[in-house]
Amino acid sequence: MSARSGPLVLIEPYAHRGGGHHQRSLTALAAAYPGALVIAPEGIAGGPGPLVRAGACVAAGPTGSAAKALLAAARAAARFSVTGQQVFDSRSWPVKVRRLPHQFTLIARCLTEAACLRTARRFAPRPAAVVILSASEALHGAAALLGGTPHLRFIHELVTAEDLPVRLLGRLARRWERRTVALYPTAAVRDQLASAFPRLRGQVRSFAVDDGRRLTEAEREGARAAFTISADATAVCLVGGWWPYKDIATIDGALARLTRPLHVLVCGTPLDENLPARWRQLRQVTLHIVPGPVDEPVLRLVYAAANAAVVARCPGVGKESGLVMDAARLGVPLILSDHDPDLTEQLADQPWARLFPVSYPEALADVLDRLVTEALDRPGPQASGALDMPTAAEQTAYLTDTYDHLTKECR
Repeated sequence: MSARSGPLVLIEPYAHRGGGHHQRSLTALAAAYPGALVIAPEGIAGGPGPLVRAGACVAAGPTGSAAKALLAAARAAARFSVTGQQVFDSRSWPVKVRRLPHQFTLIARCLTEAACLRTARRFAPRPAAVVILSASEALHGAAALLGGTPHLRFIHELVTAEDLPVRLLGRLARRWERRTVALYPTAAVRDQLASAFPRLRGQVRSFAVDDGRRLTEAEREGARAAFTISADATAVCLVGGWWPYKDIATIDGALARLTRPLHVLVCGTPLDENLPARWRQLRQVTLHIVPGPVDEPVLRLVYAAANAAVVARCPGVGKESGLVMDAARLGVPLILSDHDPDLTEQLADQPWARLFPVSYPEALADVLDRLVTEALDRPGPQASGALDMPTAAEQTAYLTDTYDHLTKECR
């Protein structure tokens, strides 16, 4: 634990959304640092039970007049953004007009972060560290200025581009960027953000943490029974929503080319309703659908039933894959597209991972067919090291040390 006397403050603006590995990392970090303060401005999906049992104090909403005002303003900006997206959705509008509502999304995120930072000041005037676990990709200095406290911020990806008004707001608060450190889960995300924010200090650090809760043989046997998959059958899982960066077309093409029987477990949201209907008609495929979002026990059940997890992404996607990290921490073999050169290099020689050329359904079909006769090794405890994934205790130590250095520089 840090030499500082206060708690570790963990801010998760999206804790109210079910699913996703942000929930799991939040709970793991809280459990690794007794007395941690968790701030969730819109509440927590499924309730605060796991966090409370982990020993955390939970603030599900803003505290103090400043924080309440900031969050009210954030909600107003978010409503304006939603309305604007509905109004300007038509392609007949110029691109800059269609992007205008998304600028209010960035402002709403900044105001929400500031409200959480103000709440942190009320509950933890001398924290061991203040960390926003899912931070916006813009207005970093403005969040530090309005929030009134130094902080670390995990930036997972660059989604919304800044237009002139937001860039101007960012410039007005640029001097306060020195009161924050950006944490990038991958080098690719760092490179993207560094070009947009050259003055923002940042470090590459995995977001996912290894909680040490690997799947057991009893879980695997129980999961197979739950899905009525025989011990000698082969099954793969497709976990997570079908987002634009996922290469579902390659998976679709591969399943249509299979020559051997395969159970396919699909878990997540959103799902394309047309594809499962088509897959049910394929002669070699037995499909199992688990609608999402799901909590951790159900997610473990899906992974436990599978001989391997399949992850296919579009070329050039370089953000951290929670599914790849899941495979390593749970002990599930992995079938992965070579969409990310850095990730490919990390996994190229791992006996528990099998790579296939990105956007090449024939190659994926061949890998899936061979899985029936050539089972992959299960990743051992050392698999996390291959992906630079720390334990929860290592992560909290890193966060408190990094924050300590930051606050000393801010004096």
